[in-house]
Amino acid sequence: MQRRETQPRLIQAMKDIFALPDLRRKLLFTLAILVAFRFMVHVPLPGVDIDALHNFFEQHQLLGMLDLFSGGAMKNFSVAAMGVYPYITASIIMQLLVPVIPSLQAISQQGEAGQRKINRITHWLTLPLAALQGYGQLTILHSQNIVGYLEPLTVTTIVISMTAGTIFLVWLGELITERGIGNGISIIIFAGIVASLAEKVGRGELAWKQSPVGFITFIVVSLATLAFIVMFIEAHRRIPVQYARSSFRGGRMYRQSGSTYIPLRVNTAGMIPLIFAIALMQFPRLIASYFMNPQNPNFWNAIYNVFDSAASAPSGLVYWGLYFALVIGFTFFYTMIIFEQMNLPKTLQQQGGFIPGVRPGKTTADYLDRVTKLLTFGGALFLGLVAIIPFIAREITGITALTVSSTALLIAVGVALDTMKQLESQLTMRRYDGFLK
Repeated sequence: MQRRETQPRLIQAMKDIFALPDLRRKLLFTLAILVAFRFMVHVPLPGVDIDALHNFFEQHQLLGMLDLFSGGAMKNFSVAAMGVYPYITASIIMQLLVPVIPSLQAISQQGEAGQRKINRITHWLTLPLAALQGYGQLTILHSQNIVGYLEPLTVTTIVISMTAGTIFLVWLGELITERGIGNGISIIIFAGIVASLAEKVGRGELAWKQSPVGFITFIVVSLATLAFIVMFIEAHRRIPVQYARSSFRGGRMYRQSGSTYIPLRVNTAGMIPLIFAIALMQFPRLIASYFMNPQNPNFWNAIYNVFDSAASAPSGLVYWGLYFALVIGFTFFYTMIIFEQMNLPKTLQQQGGFIPGVRPGKTTADYLDRVTKLLTFGGALFLGLVAIIPFIAREITGITALTVSSTALLIAVGVALDTMKQLESQLTMRRYDGFLK
């Protein structure tokens, strides 16, 4: 027992995981699925100039972020080029439609059976979205002379292959959720992010030669960003709740009281506002690229330059300032939708709970709405700062080779913490010490 206490908790927890047959089997199953995913990334589709494709992705932040979701498969134009992004898009669309369409709202209130129906609709919605995104990706690559003319049958084959790759990845993710550790879709995205970090590490020598002081400053800023993200992901406010319960014993009714709390997170919206904002910010630049004239600059050239995320200050301030504002706006919008879906006042009333010092009904709803807006303001500022940290780090250090998407860090840290919490709960149920104590 003394030996266990003197060992580092992380090392001891890993030993405990592999000592338990069921946890060891789940962990090895998850790793095997991730290996299969990484093999898919390197199965190419025909007809693409890979070098020109890499240069194109480095110039477009939105496509670079989508490549992040696919774990580099989009940049390699493999069968997994779209990753699980169409499924994420379908999930977001369903989250926005459920509160609006009464029939979907009724299905969502049917408990576990209703959730299975919503998931089935999400899967069916993924199919057309994946096909449209695959064809759109081919069209964009053709307009940039990265893909030449392809026969209609070849285009159909490529689109079907890309769609099948997305569905296969979603299936692998669900296998991880069912038989492995953590949320499968998130784990696949996490694996792609970690794999892309190897390329960033390889550029460290170039950055050191470019500016040793800037390189050290960049490392410090990156570590501070990680700590900042962890702090806000875990931050929440506890709203105390009391419940009045009745029980019958010996033919008499006794009233009992219990207390708990509602954890309202500071960052309820997660990474969704960042995705929405990047997509909206890149849309004007994408449209302008079709009408601009490199020889004789026109209005569209100016639009293209304004929405260039790679531009330095002061011209880049317009892009990053708008990006910051959009992230804050989308954070409020998405958080309010999530809060309305939760319908906490009604749930409390149905369960016989109340907030001490607050009258049930409309007063409780107003109180929770006010608290949520105050927390969302802090969460919105957090996401806005996370969004522009790459620009700040680049301007401070002067290093562009190592710029890492803050969205990638947010996703990676969030998935890592959720997975560790699941392992923690599995170990705690078996009376082992976990990671996080």
